[in-house]
Amino acid sequence: MNLPLYGTNDATFAAAGGATGIRRLVDAFYDIMATDAEYEKILKWHPTDLEESRDRLARFLCGWMGGPNEYEEKYGTISIPGAHSHLAVTERERDMWLGCMRQAMDAQSYPEDFKEYLMKQLAIPAERVRQVCEINSKTP
Repeated sequence: MNLPLYGTNDATFAAAGGATGIRRLVDAFYDIMATDAEYEKILKWHPTDLEESRDRLARFLCGWMGGPNEYEEKYGTISIPGAHSHLAVTERERDMWLGCMRQAMDAQSYPEDFKEYLMKQLAIPAERVRQVCEINSKTP
């Protein structure tokens, strides 16, 4: 039996373990961010209570990975670059975020090919956020 390709229908969502698996990933992501000094700078961009940040990211990733659009149901529409445009995101911060997410993925039982796929996909919006923030920082 051939498995569906990641990125097709809900194959990515299913590979991540559905909403429960994505919540585990997000919890690992924020737990790492909150305890590893390497991520202190990007942690400071979040409120002290990370519960809403966890909820927002988990809900966003559910829809982004081809599952139910839980983010929009609760929070409305979102532009990822626009939502982060007030931050000073350089290559360093982009790479911090991606590195923290990679560590969170490594803490899951995901197959290596799925982790590689997901990192490539996550790098696209992460780079777009960096580009928008760079443009905004140059605007008088």
